[in-house]
Amino acid sequence: MREFDHRPTRRAALAGLAAAPFLATAARAQVSPPKLGDDGLYHFDWFLESFLDFREDLEAAQAKGKRLVILWSQKGCVYCKKMATEYFVDPKIVGYVRDKFDVLHLDMHGARECVDFDGAKFSEKSIGLRYQVRTTPTLLFFPETSAGLEKKSELDREIGRMPGLLPKPQFLAMFTFVGEKGYEKGSFADWVKSQG
Repeated sequence: MREFDHRPTRRAALAGLAAAPFLATAARAQVSPPKLGDDGLYHFDWFLESFLDFREDLEAAQAKGKRLVILWSQKGCVYCKKMATEYFVDPKIVGYVRDKFDVLHLDMHGARECVDFDGAKFSEKSIGLRYQVRTTPTLLFFPETSAGLEKKSELDREIGRMPGLLPKPQFLAMFTFVGEKGYEKGSFADWVKSQG
């Protein structure tokens, strides 16, 4: 009786290599559920761990080939919960956001000290007021580089803003608009129309 040879054949090895990109994509698409913190905010293990220095965070994102987005939430916000439990568990959304962005999560009423692009220090609550964050969730998107941001007003530092929660397709489209630098050609609305 002939024994079965357990050694991988060349064909099996090549098939394994061909499947590797698919498996890597599938692994990236796996999503962990959010954790509700003591602060009442929903957290994900892929959110940015930070010393809350915006310039450093933007430069670190740039070094990784990513963009910086600041997400503002507050305890008890039903739309923040919806974003965490429906949007950020959708593999299509999470796969794109994690690959292209560092997400810095701040509390609209928080007391942690943040350092703005101009070096000024404020609590989360105060810096939120400085950036005119009035609702949650709000996402602030920043340019690829921090060069010159310290000389601009807070609102002029942003290249995009999502005040409130858009429907899923538009939510992902806003991240794509920033990720593909659509803002260099015009407004978000114009870019969406051009995508047909």
